[in-house]
Formats: sequence, structure tokens, C-alpha cells
Amino acid sequence: MTITQHIESLYKEMVDTRRHLHMHPELSHQEAATPAFIADRLEEMGVDVRRGVGGRGVVGTIRGGKPGKTIAFRADFDALPIDDQKDVSYKSTVPGVMHACGHDGHTAALLGFAKAMMAIQNELAGSIVLIHQFGEELSPGGARAMIEDGCLDGVDAVYGAHLQSKLDSGSIYLRDGFLQASEDTVKIVVHGSGAHGAEPHNGVDPILAASHIMIALQSIVSRNADPLKELVVSIGKFHAGDADNVIPGKAVLEGTIRVFDPELRKLASQRLRIIVENVATAMGATAEVFIENGYDALWNHPAEADLIRSAGRKLIGEENVVEIDPVMPVEDFTYFTQAKPGAYFFVGAKMEDGDAVYPHHHENFDFNETAMLVTAKMFAAIYFEAHGLALDSIPAVSDSI
Repeated sequence: MTITQHIESLYKEMVDTRRHLHMHPELSHQEAATPAFIADRLEEMGVDVRRGVGGRGVVGTIRGGKPGKTIAFRADFDALPIDDQKDVSYKSTVPGVMHACGHDGHTAALLGFAKAMMAIQNELAGSIVLIHQFGEELSPGGARAMIEDGCLDGVDAVYGAHLQSKLDSGSIYLRDGFLQASEDTVKIVVHGSGAHGAEPHNGVDPILAASHIMIALQSIVSRNADPLKELVVSIGKFHAGDADNVIPGKAVLEGTIRVFDPELRKLASQRLRIIVENVATAMGATAEVFIENGYDALWNHPAEADLIRSAGRKLIGEENVVEIDPVMPVEDFTYFTQAKPGAYFFVGAKMEDGDAVYPHHHENFDFNETAMLVTAKMFAAIYFEAHGLALDSIPAVSDSI
């Protein structure tokens, strides 16, 4: 059989792997059984394995029998603090924790790809590096720690994929340049002076000051940012007081800044600080601003993105390789493409039953498992494209494997 046929023959194994991981999720930076499971599976295949890379990561290396490039592929494996509400046989067995973003599918697809490529190891040119990353969902993610621990040493290019529950199955989606935004978290503490609600003149109302601050922050996007550049400044949390007849001593706002352009990212933080401090002063209050830098924006190198397009067109047809607008969710794959040439793409994974389609990070999240086949095949197609070879050019794999 060909390599693509071999990957198809591994589909049930990928589904079983994904469902095992879905039933036994582990939170970011708390993963223990998951990386052990992955490393064991890779070693069973005969892959050279490094455990504990950057802390909890796993890196496998397939060394081909011929000279060539070293191409890396990454999958993440952490879960989220969400209670799984799906009525399925593979529902999470861990209360309050579930794979609600498809990382279980990423892992299963990369393991399936690895097994197929190991079957033709001696015929491969160069090496394949399999990066299984921990902690993507919670900054600081695992990418930088794994890179510092050498997961990209000797790598010529790095690729990754993300299943997308609201994009049509059977297609891939990508773009050159910025694909996903940067993220900075914001906490604003407004200090006033408490008073009886019936006598507001005896205090300084932090709720009023915080409300004016929240409204004024909208001017960053509307009046400070270039309207042709994407920027989001959102307050998602506002807490103040505990009684309806008491003016509290402080109010707390928390939010997020999402942007692509690094200079606009700096400007947004600068303007936020100036607005908060001055509006608070104008209202007779004081304010503290805390900004924590999260992931940088994800940049796709044009040459590597174009290689994905070429590989995809040959594998699934030109009509199924779709150009996509940039999106605001974040992803620490950015640090891989900062360190090496590379690109990231989305794989459509919409459920056939429209009533079962939910967004990522939802308690009913699920995805069309056939997307794992597309992902594994795309990894193979990218590897062959990088070496200037036709996808199924290596002699057939034994049917006995």
C-alpha cells in the first residue's frame, strides 16, 4: 500500500488514541500520564524518544536512511478546566477537565503519521522530528521551554496544524504572515473611598470611576489605532462591592488586548495606562494598571506556507486549500516560527450533524474525527513536498504492518 493508504489503515487506531486521551485529560503544566503515554507509544514504534523536554514535553526523532532535510511537526496535548457535558461513550472521566480544543486529535494524528513514516524509515531522506508539546493553553506555554531545551536543534523547518470545529471538514485553511493574534492580559484596580450609598458625597466612588475608564478605553481602537490594522481591547470582568447600599473602596477591571502588529501592541498598552490613570484622577480616584504579556502574534513564513499550499493541492485538491483571514485567538506555536522557518494551518473538523457543532472551549465541544486523517496525510504530504518528492513515490508499505 502507499503511505496515504497506510495512514488510512491507521484511522481506527487514531480514533482509539484520541478517545483514550479525551477520557483522561490533564490540565496545562500538570500533564504526567499523557506525555508518558505518548512516549511509550513512540518507543513501541521504534522512534528515538526524549522525555521531559522543557519540563513535560516529548520529542521523537525518525532518522531516515538517506541524506535530506530535518522537518519538525508539532502537536499539543493539554486540556482545559471545563466540565465535559457531551453524551458520548468517550466523555471525560475527570470532573471539571476536558479536551475542548482538539489537542487530543492533534496528538493522535501526529502519532498516526509517525507510525506510517516509521514503516518506510530506511527509505526516508533526512529526519522527522515529532514535537509533542505541553501547556499550550496556559501562558507561559510549553513551546519556549521546549525550544530552549533543544527540540528544534538541527531542524530546517517546522509545521503545525489545529483542528477547527466550525470549518468545513476535508479542507485546510491558512495564510501568509500573521495568522493569530498576540495576547496581553490587563488588570486595573481603581481605588476610591468607601461611603454609605445614601451619602456618596462623603466618599469617592470607584465604580463610577471604573465605569468611565471602561468607556474611555474604547477610544484606543476607535481613535488611536490605524483603522486598517486589527486591534481588540476588551474588558471581560468588572467586580466591585458586596452590598447594594455601600460604596466600596475599590473596583477591579480585567480584560485582554489582542493585536497583530507589534508597534500597535505597544501603543495599546501605553494608551491604556495613560487613559486609566488620568480618568481615575479626574474622578478623584487613583488606579493601578497591571499588564501581563502573553503570547506573541503567530507569523507564517511565506515560503513554508506556500509549501503547505502546494502539498495540500496535490493531496486534497486546489478547491480544498482555502485562504483565511487572521483570527484573534492566540497560539504559542509562534515561538517555533520565531526560531525556525515554518507555518501553521487549520484543518476543517466540522461535525456532520449541525446540532453537534460547538465552538472551541465549549462544554459540548467535539470534532469530526476524519479531520485527523487529513492532518496526518498533510504532514506526510508536507514532508515529501519539502524533499521535492511525490507523496506516494516511496515503494509500497507491506500490507502485514
